[in-house]
Amino acid sequence: MKPGTPLPATETINPRFRELDNWAPLASLQAMWEGQLAAVAAVGPALPSIAAAVEAAVPRLSNGGRLVYAGAGTSGRIGVQDGAELPPTFNFPQDRLVLLMAGGAQAFTTSIENAEDDQDAAAIAIATHGIGAADVVIGIAASGNTPFTVACVRAAREAGALTIGVANSPGGSLLAAAQIPILVETGAEVVAGSTRMKAGTAQKVVLNLFSTQVMVMMGHLHEGLMVDMLARNAKLRDRAVRMLRHLTGRDDAAIAAALAEAGGNMKIAMLVLQGVSAADAAALLKRHSGVLRRALAELAR
Repeated sequence: MKPGTPLPATETINPRFRELDNWAPLASLQAMWEGQLAAVAAVGPALPSIAAAVEAAVPRLSNGGRLVYAGAGTSGRIGVQDGAELPPTFNFPQDRLVLLMAGGAQAFTTSIENAEDDQDAAAIAIATHGIGAADVVIGIAASGNTPFTVACVRAAREAGALTIGVANSPGGSLLAAAQIPILVETGAEVVAGSTRMKAGTAQKVVLNLFSTQVMVMMGHLHEGLMVDMLARNAKLRDRAVRMLRHLTGRDDAAIAAALAEAGGNMKIAMLVLQGVSAADAAALLKRHSGVLRRALAELAR
């Protein structure tokens, strides 16, 4: 950062915490907890921007586009976490998820500080993955100025992708570069500059809201239940049975048989329990873009 350049709000020092290291643990924890509450509250004013991002993203993703997360350091890892949870939770296709982390996969667990300045690596990543008009790219940066993240968003926008920027400080180049800017002003941290705290919490909330609402609108939930969940272990298989029991009132034996016929696919099993074959259920879902509520409505006619 050049001398005289104003610090991002997330890097400023709050004089209230100058003696934090001398405080009793409970008092210090109280201050940190208050900061976390403030971070969540700061998301409220950004809800219209998040809604706009969702509405713009759903058509592209519904037509086979990819969802791309780009970031560095804490912000990048938060993006990776949100994205990595979409396939097991909602059965979002793994090959339509791209996680761009400054420094590469090693940076998921190891700090590679200089990587965040590598704009060339960002442009190469966008080109290598062939990011284009069908795709949705979310750049996350607390300061709003991280060179790698900004370069990812700029290159993706030039390639025709929908670009969304999430930042915690106003005036940064990320928000200017993105088609849909999402500003969540979390201000100074209790630990000055430690954006893994307030800024990171707010980023996680924004991404939770964005990705979950996208999945809702794409039909991956039914009556608030994860009907596209991949039941790959005993706990999740039990959950699948409970959900189908709740939705249909059928006994566990019938549900187990339907799940077996459906190859573990909960939506198909739900339709099998309505009296159709697994093949017909699959075709019915395909006609309705995988939205179970619409498929059930056709059956009820």
